[in-house]
Amino acid sequence: MVSEKGIEHIQDEEYATVDNIQAKSEEWMIELERYCRAKKRFALDPATSVLLVIDCQSFFMDEKSHAFVPTSKAILPNISQLIRTARQNNIPVIYTRHALADDDHAGIMSRWWGDVLRDTDPMSQIHPDLRPSDIEIVIRKTRYSAFKVTALASVLAGMGLESMIVAGVQTHLCVESTARDAFMHNLEVYAVIDATASDTEELHLSALRTMADGFAVPVTTSEIIGKLEGDE
Repeated sequence: MVSEKGIEHIQDEEYATVDNIQAKSEEWMIELERYCRAKKRFALDPATSVLLVIDCQSFFMDEKSHAFVPTSKAILPNISQLIRTARQNNIPVIYTRHALADDDHAGIMSRWWGDVLRDTDPMSQIHPDLRPSDIEIVIRKTRYSAFKVTALASVLAGMGLESMIVAGVQTHLCVESTARDAFMHNLEVYAVIDATASDTEELHLSALRTMADGFAVPVTTSEIIGKLEGDE
C-alpha cells in the first residue's frame, strides 16, 4: 500500500506457519535472550497463574476478514494446546474480546483505524476452534489494554492470582499493552512467543524485545505446558 505522500506502508505477511513455527520460535528466543532481564528471577507457579487469551476472534483469525492476521493460522494450534493444558490442570482461562456495544464511543481508536468492530458483529466472537467453556470468563474490551475500563483487574484480584500467561493477537498492540498493564498491577507476566502474532515478523519481534526488556518473560508453548504439568 502506498500513502498519499508516496510512502510504501508495510504489508501483512505470513511469517510463520504451522510447519515452521517451532523453528522460528527457537530463532526468536536466541534473539530475545539478549533482552530478557528477569527470567532467572521468575518461576511460574501454576497454583497462582491464569492464562489470558487475547482477542482470538474471527475478526483477526478468519481469512474472510479484512483484519485477518496471516500468522494466526500458525499460532492457533498452540493456543488451543495451552487452553487444553490449562483446563486439565485447573488453571483458570480468561478470554478477551475487542468489541464495542452500540452505545460505546469508539473515540480515537476509530479515528486511528477507520474501523469499528461492534459487539453484534458475528466476527467479534471468539474463533470457533478456541471457544470458551460455559464457566470461563470473557472480558469485552474497547481499547488495546484488557485492563482499560474493564473488570479484569478486580477479577484477577478476587482470584488471588500472581502470574499471567498471555497469548493471542496482536503482539505489538493488545498483547503488549495488556502485558505492560498486568506488570503495573504487580503480576508476573509470561509472553508465549509462538502463541502470539502480529501482522509482520518485524512488529512481532520488536514487541517481544520490548516486553522481554521491561515487563514480560518470553516463553514457548512447550515451556509453559511443562510448567503447568509440573514437568519442569
